[in-house]
Amino acid sequence: MKALKSTLLIVLLALAVQASALSQSPQDGSEIIGRWNLTVVIEDAELERLGLFRHGLMDAAGFPGWLEVRRSGFATLIGYYVGYEGSARPVSEVHYSSQEQKYHFTIPPQWMDIDDIYFEFTLNDDKLTGFKVLDGNTLHWTGVRAPDLTRTEPPVWGTPKNLLDDNMSRWVIPDNNKFRMIDGVLVNEAVGGNLVTKEKFDDFKLSVEFRYPEGSNSGVYLRGRYEVQIEDNYGRDICDLIIGGVYGFIEPSVNAAKKAGEWQTFEITLVGRHVTVVHNGIEVISNRPIPGITGGSLDSNEGEPGPIMLQGDHGPVDFRKLVITPAVN
Repeated sequence: MKALKSTLLIVLLALAVQASALSQSPQDGSEIIGRWNLTVVIEDAELERLGLFRHGLMDAAGFPGWLEVRRSGFATLIGYYVGYEGSARPVSEVHYSSQEQKYHFTIPPQWMDIDDIYFEFTLNDDKLTGFKVLDGNTLHWTGVRAPDLTRTEPPVWGTPKNLLDDNMSRWVIPDNNKFRMIDGVLVNEAVGGNLVTKEKFDDFKLSVEFRYPEGSNSGVYLRGRYEVQIEDNYGRDICDLIIGGVYGFIEPSVNAAKKAGEWQTFEITLVGRHVTVVHNGIEVISNRPIPGITGGSLDSNEGEPGPIMLQGDHGPVDFRKLVITPAVN
């Protein structure tokens, strides 16, 4: 009898789990589960008022964002959001109204002294359309599903290209540029604009030698979308915001930073979404997938090639080597 009761209990539990799983239909909003590349569209005046021109690269075409929605337990939708700056922020709950077929969520601000940010959107034809209320402004945005960027064949590497020359000919020079070539070294003398390569790349290997003064902060953006952090973090505990990490997403396995003022190296390989970072001879990230764009990225078009971008709007930094080896397949 005891065995029969145990069997019945197992069957009932299995049926309950199955019924709960079956109940997670598009009627509960679960059809938005996944990762989304966003484009926020606002006018020039709003860009200037919100300080979004400081990167020297944004215009009325909009700025990028990223949203991930996943399920927590049987019913609750949660997520992560990346805006035009800062790191990925957790979304405690994505609410869904089956009557209106609308979604909404609220997140606190990160680096801005403003009220909480409200998002509302709908899903039609597998595309998101919505708005966010940021500091009293209603900003409209759209979203498409992010590509998986799976590679079915290993890369074949081409010829290395030196990105540094005396006249900075491989770079788009912003109006507020503070980068200069001095005795073969690319020097960012003060806070200014970001440097972006004229050429765009798909998969590649990137060799970098850099140094920074005490307390400085910069970064190297892969395809203009994924920031590998450069910051004076010598001796700091590891997290996904320190040097050698993919900002806000992937922490380095160890903090391999040298002291400020010393030359350091990155060897970065990006294939599809998968990145490997060797910092000062130590592999700190080993073939990890990058979930989505990081704050400060140029766009959210993850399926397309993109440039190398050097962050110049945070602090001084020097580069004496920037050599890229693109894949040719």
